[in-house]
Amino acid sequence: MGTSAANKENFKGSRIEPWKQKELYFLVTYAFVFYVIIIRRSLQLSHDYGKQLFGLRPGWLIPRQLNDVTDAQWRNLRGNIPVLTVVFGIFTLLANLMRPFFNLKVGGMSIIWLLFSLTYLSYLHGACIIFVLSIATVNFLLVKIFAQKKYFPLVIWSYNSFFLVCNRIYEGYSFSIFGQQWAFLDNFRGTFRWHICFNFVVLRMISFGFDYHWRNQDSHFDMEKHCKRCLICKSGKSCYQALQESRLQNDKFSYTTYLCYLLYAPLYIAGPILSFKAFASQLEVPQNTHSVKNVALYGFRWLFSLLLMELMTHLFYYNSFANSGLWKHMSPMDIFIIGYGVLNFMWLKFLLIWRFFRFWSLVCYLINGIEAPENMPKCINNCHSLEDFWKNWHASFNKWLVRWNRKFRYVYIPLGGSQKKLLNVWVVFTFVAIWHDLEWKLLSWAWLTCLFFIPELALKSAANAFQVKHILAFLLQSSIVPKSLIFLFDIKLNVVHQAESSFGEFIFREISAVAGAITITSLMVANLVGFVIGPKGINWLLDSFLSKEGLPVLGAMFITFYVGTKLMFHIEEARKRSC
Repeated sequence: MGTSAANKENFKGSRIEPWKQKELYFLVTYAFVFYVIIIRRSLQLSHDYGKQLFGLRPGWLIPRQLNDVTDAQWRNLRGNIPVLTVVFGIFTLLANLMRPFFNLKVGGMSIIWLLFSLTYLSYLHGACIIFVLSIATVNFLLVKIFAQKKYFPLVIWSYNSFFLVCNRIYEGYSFSIFGQQWAFLDNFRGTFRWHICFNFVVLRMISFGFDYHWRNQDSHFDMEKHCKRCLICKSGKSCYQALQESRLQNDKFSYTTYLCYLLYAPLYIAGPILSFKAFASQLEVPQNTHSVKNVALYGFRWLFSLLLMELMTHLFYYNSFANSGLWKHMSPMDIFIIGYGVLNFMWLKFLLIWRFFRFWSLVCYLINGIEAPENMPKCINNCHSLEDFWKNWHASFNKWLVRWNRKFRYVYIPLGGSQKKLLNVWVVFTFVAIWHDLEWKLLSWAWLTCLFFIPELALKSAANAFQVKHILAFLLQSSIVPKSLIFLFDIKLNVVHQAESSFGEFIFREISAVAGAITITSLMVANLVGFVIGPKGINWLLDSFLSKEGLPVLGAMFITFYVGTKLMFHIEEARKRSC
């Protein structure tokens, strides 16, 4: 929603209108006051409740200040950064030395990446690498045997869904279930649980299967037309979309390249996710999309984000509040602050995780490594619709679920696409929840998110209906409408005048801002249920915010999100003017 439908050419060289400029001053002032209040209250809460919270450890950044390392994912990444950095360096150095020495190309580099990755996985999973390779090998055989059958999608989805669920239920299996003679291998399970990483392997196995299944079909992707529109491809380089839609020869679907794709070390633990075709295309043709300067700047930005996270966890104990249960005894205002803080922490945490591994892959990419799509290209506080939010959160997963190509997509389009959107989102988000973990709170999060799509779609339809007047004005002014029919439109002049005035844009912006406020509120609720209070806390949450004390806070939240959405419109328009 918002101004996304506007033509970019209308923004080029244009100046901001006077009323928008005044509005922008007010919005920035409001945002400044809002964050001052949030920061001051957050500092006060951390100071007052610091001794009652658990999971706090002595900090290093600020003297005599504790550090919140309650979140297990962040604690594990933070503690393993030194080891990962050493592996990162060794992996990159050896690849850099071996490629020019042996003059390796596609086949050779896939073997080199595979050998490095197998060594890396042996350290991570120990003997459990047997489970990974066994499941992956059977999947490869199923693809080769059933790829030409009409029921192939059912075969590949059933096989991968079975192991996705069973891996979680049986916690990665025990070797003793295959006989006591193998029980000793349970003592060599490595340093990282294999079935956690295997969720990403499942996505890659499905991608390989369908890319092989579709290899001889026309994707209806117009490469020539794309290259005329894409700035990257215009410069003689290849963007990710062009790589993903490139045609591969059958010999590229080999077992070695397949395993290399599944186990590629830089992206193995946490992604980002890319399709098999995009991966194999980069083995074949070394790319030059990223310069050394850009990659170095990317690394410095990651270090700055890491410092920002350390500062945040030293000053604000949002996660410790969420895990301790103290929030149940707090005011609605404090609950909102903690919930808002947890969401911002989650965004920064995943940004650091995903960008570390993408940076690793980009560094390798400079010496024929692999470029992966960026996760979180936009800040969490700069998304005002559900569709926009999920396209810019786990963006590579979104591309996997709903690929750019209109015909070949792994989940969304085979279910019916936008023609059955209200039904398909339930299937897609249920799969996303199960893919993350088998927990009721994640299913509750997924189903609440689907439920909240309804008001957004309704308001979006209302906004689009309003813009029908603009379309009618265009038809009347163009040769599309025969002049003989113009007399049937007595309201022609009024409609054209309304389309040309700023009043129509103003009304559309207001509808969009209200929709954005509703969406952000809905996302807050869904994520609080999914990641903080759980499904059992829904009634408690409603009682808290619909009480006499909570209603003013709820109203203030809505107004704040309304203001934030309008500020996002200004950011988007400024970006378009600068293009």
